[in-house]
Order: sequence, then structure tokens, then C-alpha cells
Amino acid sequence: MAALAESTVILHGNVLSYVDTGSVGAGGGNSGAGPVVLFVHGILGSHLNWAELLAELSEDARVIAPDLFGHGASAKPMGDYSLGAHAAALRDLLDVLGIETVTLVGHSLGGGIAMQFGYLFADRVDRLALISSGGLGREVSLLLRAAVLPGSELVLPLLASNLVRDAVGWVAGRVRRVGLSAPPDAVEAWREMASFSQPDSRRAFLATARSVIDAGGQTVYAGNRFALIGSLPVLIVWGARDPIIPYRHGLSAHRELPQSTFELFEHSGHFPHLDDPDRFSRALRRFIAQPVGHPSVLR
Repeated sequence: MAALAESTVILHGNVLSYVDTGSVGAGGGNSGAGPVVLFVHGILGSHLNWAELLAELSEDARVIAPDLFGHGASAKPMGDYSLGAHAAALRDLLDVLGIETVTLVGHSLGGGIAMQFGYLFADRVDRLALISSGGLGREVSLLLRAAVLPGSELVLPLLASNLVRDAVGWVAGRVRRVGLSAPPDAVEAWREMASFSQPDSRRAFLATARSVIDAGGQTVYAGNRFALIGSLPVLIVWGARDPIIPYRHGLSAHRELPQSTFELFEHSGHFPHLDDPDRFSRALRRFIAQPVGHPSVLR
């Protein structure tokens, strides 16, 4: 698969990198030219988390996938990395691109950002898809809770050190020799952890994580604002084997959102869109094909 071309824009003095591909004429809910889908990755991620899906969906939609500030090729400034700040940056990107409304697809932290966007800029959202989303319950993995503790700044560089990278590479090589392959969760986690080799990436990660997680778990809960997005069609996708955020968070949200669809990927972990890309693509295509304001609710 050919690499997707990246573009950049200056937002408030900082460079934001993004992919914008697909049906060039699509301009959002106001144009009638086709859907615009905005993908929002999770913590430590980038547009690369969506690469295969972007290429496929670009056949019949305009797809946009930014690297959030503090991630990927985008700037990693000192400043605000809260959900609201990320949502405002996405709104500013849409303004620059001349796009009025989008279908939002958010994974993990990106799900929390997508919901925040829906609360703040409800008139800019056609549909909302949440994948293994944060912000729907207190529970989160012990690893992420440990990462926000005081002193974690001293530990994070070790995870990207040559010694650790060489050791993991050696183990991965042995696994491949016996005909096995690492699950997508492990591949993505390792690729994302490699960014800890850069001090500005570590600083941005900690600022982002500490804005939504403490030692006890997630500190941001979206449920008390469901009324603000209750009229939107919502797709909730989760992996039954998610080690980061339990799928019951999504099931609980589904029960409270009257216009929602819930799909559980029985053999997937935290990245169901990577574990089973064909099934995920079909689910997302069905969801996007629904007329705005007249969702099909599957229970």
C-alpha cells in the first residue's frame, strides 16, 4: 500500500500534520457531495493507525486524519493537551479546510476527544463512531495509571532505550521464526512507545495522559453529557479482549444512547479496527451510509 500524502497547516503558531484524501468534492453535510469522515487517533498514536482504512474509504468519501498536537509529525508545544483543546484544534482544522460537518471516528483517547467535539460543536457533527473509547468509565489499565504517577518521567525514556528495543527485537525475531506473528495491539503499542525516545513526545504524552487519568483511573466521564449528543447516530465498537478499557463501558453507553449501535469484536483487543479490518470497514461503511437524522438502531 502506497504511503498517504501528508499536508500541514499552521494553527495558532504550531504545525499540525494531517492526511486529506478521497472524494475531493465532498464538503460535509452542507454540500450533498458525499460524506466527510474525520478520524481521531488515540494517545501516542498518529494517522498511521488508520492507514489501511483511509485508503479503502477514500474510494467513496473524503477522509481526513490529523496527527493530534503532541503526536506523530505535528508540533509538540508546551501547553494545553486537554480533550477540549484537542477538539478545538480539530474544529480549527475543519475551518481551514472549509468543511462544515463531519462523521467523527475516534479511537481510545480519540473517542473522548470526539465526544467533547460533539458537545462543544454539535452543529458540526453528522455521526459519531467510538472505538474502544475513553471517557465512558473509571477503569483503565494499570500500565496507563502507572504512567501518570510522579517520577514516571524518569522511567519513560528507558522504554525507548536501545537496550530495551534490542531485547524486544530479539524476542520478536524468535517469534517470527516459529511462524507466529505479534497481535496488532502489540505491534501498535511498540511503535507508539518508540516515540518516548524524544523528550518533547514524552512531555506531550504525560500532559495528555494526566489530563484524563490519575492513579485511580480515568478522571473524565462523558455520561453526564449524553443528552447533548443523544440525537446523533452513534456507532460503538469494542474488542471483547481489550486489556486497556473494558468493553462493558461501551455496552453501558449503548444502553443510554437511544440512537446507538454496539458491535463487539469477540477476538479483538484494544484495536478492533486493526484486528479485524474487514469487519470494521463493513460496519463503518454501513454506519456512514445511514441518512443523517434517521439512524438504524441495531440491538
